[in-house]
Amino acid sequence: MIVAYDIGGTRIRAARVAGVEVTPLGEVPTPTTEFGDFLESVGRFATGATGIALSVAGVVDPATARIKVANIPCADGRALGPDLEAALGLPVKVLNDADCFALAEAHHGAGRGHRNVFGIILGTGVGGGLVIDGRVITGAGGFAGEWGHGPVLTGDLALPCGCGQTGCLDTIGGARGIERLHRLRGRGEAGSEAIVAGWRRGDAAASDTVSEWAERVAGPLAMVLNVVGASIVPAGGGLARANDLIAALDLAVRARVLRPSAEPLVRPAGCPGEPALIGAAAAFQERA
Repeated sequence: MIVAYDIGGTRIRAARVAGVEVTPLGEVPTPTTEFGDFLESVGRFATGATGIALSVAGVVDPATARIKVANIPCADGRALGPDLEAALGLPVKVLNDADCFALAEAHHGAGRGHRNVFGIILGTGVGGGLVIDGRVITGAGGFAGEWGHGPVLTGDLALPCGCGQTGCLDTIGGARGIERLHRLRGRGEAGSEAIVAGWRRGDAAASDTVSEWAERVAGPLAMVLNVVGASIVPAGGGLARANDLIAALDLAVRARVLRPSAEPLVRPAGCPGEPALIGAAAAFQERA
């Protein structure tokens, strides 16, 4: 029995997972200062488990098993998987949440039947995960799929990013980013949902923002697809719930990739239920 966990900065959710069948076990606040409390919170749901799998908003170095996770200081820098295995006496798999999303989509969602799947998250920021032949690719340092970071924006959009670089797509690509873009262009303060709603109504300011957003996001995404050869891009996160916005992004991407496609490349996510939990359990199944 695999128990999977969706671990965020404010809460830990646990469930038994078999394929896409998710049986919730409960949730608790995430301990962020004492690692012993963190271990106890994970362990309380592990009774009867044969293995546990964690989806975490952090990057795991496959060479050292150490995790970089900003919103859970007590776990930051630790070899989280081995520490949990020692404490609980169970095999453990720890994976980045965007990688879990991509794996869930590759196995059970929009990516089924595709060899190369690049899953993207357009949430508060920009994230992604790469799955090839059904296996998630984490790469050196665990950073494979992090297409939101790197200096791709210039001029007045060369903004400082939380990763320490400037001009990252993450600064304008997610929900907070499209709001920032709208504000930088002198169109006032508006939430991402209001901007998308204005675009649907034909509002000129909102339409200009969405048009520029799609152009700015499509170029880097098309470059990624040219490099990794993905034939499908499932999209998740808050912005991706707007199917028409994803369709607009898809048209901009298809105009830029080298391989012509008459069918949409960027599509709304299709995995039923809880992709973080489902993907974490799938990652446990494929662990070496």
